[in-house]
Amino acid sequence: MTASGQFEEIDFDVEEALALVKEGGAPVPDDSGSTGASRPVPSPAPAAGSRKDTAEQHTEHHTATPWQRARAIAGRAPRRPDTAVSVTLDAALGLVLAAPLAALSDLPSFDTSAMDGWAVAGPGPWDVRAEGVLAGHAQPQRLTDGEAVRIATGARIPQDTSAVIRSEHGRTDEKERLYATRDVVHGQDIRPRGQECRAGDPLLPPGTLVTPAVLGLAAAAGYDTVAALPRPRAEILVLGDELLTEGLPHDGLIRDALGPMLPSWLRALGAEVIAVRRLGDDAEALRKALRRSDADLIVTTGGTAAGPVDHVHPILRRLGAELLVDGVQVRPGHPMLLARLKENQHLVGLPGNPLAAVSGLLTLAEPLLRTLAGRAAPEPYTLPLQDSVHGHPYDTRLVPVVLRGERAAPLHYNGPAMLRGIAVADALAVVPPGGARPGQELEILDLPWAMAGIEVCFT
Repeated sequence: MTASGQFEEIDFDVEEALALVKEGGAPVPDDSGSTGASRPVPSPAPAAGSRKDTAEQHTEHHTATPWQRARAIAGRAPRRPDTAVSVTLDAALGLVLAAPLAALSDLPSFDTSAMDGWAVAGPGPWDVRAEGVLAGHAQPQRLTDGEAVRIATGARIPQDTSAVIRSEHGRTDEKERLYATRDVVHGQDIRPRGQECRAGDPLLPPGTLVTPAVLGLAAAAGYDTVAALPRPRAEILVLGDELLTEGLPHDGLIRDALGPMLPSWLRALGAEVIAVRRLGDDAEALRKALRRSDADLIVTTGGTAAGPVDHVHPILRRLGAELLVDGVQVRPGHPMLLARLKENQHLVGLPGNPLAAVSGLLTLAEPLLRTLAGRAAPEPYTLPLQDSVHGHPYDTRLVPVVLRGERAAPLHYNGPAMLRGIAVADALAVVPPGGARPGQELEILDLPWAMAGIEVCFT
């Protein structure tokens, strides 16, 4: 029970919990979403001298890849060797610069006024000219000592100007003579030519993520296009005969949650989604789709376990694919996989259960897409837990949390098939085997849309 008096939800099935206290474990449904697969649940480590060897009991645990290592393997995927592309500024948001950004002109390219007010020459008071100086106009007439002229922010400074007096720091009399209401310092509120940079100065290195501010700097420095790395191309293959695309569940059929969710999620992670195909449980259709795809990343949903209609492993073997990660020591999502189909083409096989698939996205797809897009890994960070979290005996758990000040509050509805928790979450907490107590520092994985609207940037 939590401090608020609510019972904390645990993502173990009743059968799994019972199996954990039995000597040999018991088969329970896995979180791949497969209806035909079963797996042995590991039992607690025996005491010294017990009848069964620990390694023998936990074969599945030891053959799967540790969670941190799986992420590292995915992050080492090689980028395709194509050259940088020239992208217009309005299409560059969210890409990564492939070449240094150097100034094409001085910035500013002429002396400008930093404020609305008066340009003045020499000591005051000053006679104010009738005409003003506006931004976007040609070089104004030079000033002589004792003269002033109304000037707008961004307008060219007349020659021989001593300073700009802000509107709120000056007053005029009935004879249009200007008086300063505070001391005037030579050069004040004038942006001299080249103050920010000179033509040829380096502004940004390659590898810089193109943000709105980068677009503004590039435009100000004279660019119409930038050299950038292209977005990785992703194709989604939705597997499962039991999936409906509309209406209410009926007659053993369920609504497909991953088909609507994955495209936006992959775009938020930096991919260009080129296709979403629904293949059902047709092994030959899957084989043909994989053979024909020219995507950098293929994402499949379900079919990664060992049930009668789980075709992903057999088809990958037929195609001669290299399995880089075959199962991960993480819950939910442990039947996920990563394979190399061709030299520069990868497949991420996601479990069919929705939250398990989210776990697969952040474990394998996120680091892989980040590397393909040339983006730097985010700095890891930790937060203390607000409440305790149950852990798996041997595997890492990824638990949806909301961030409340300097603490991470675990959410309910965090079972492999549930989306209620992740739908309101800010992040996932990385829970070590055995669980975590209140106040314990845990690594936090931000969700893409929790990071400054990044999903909008990539769509």
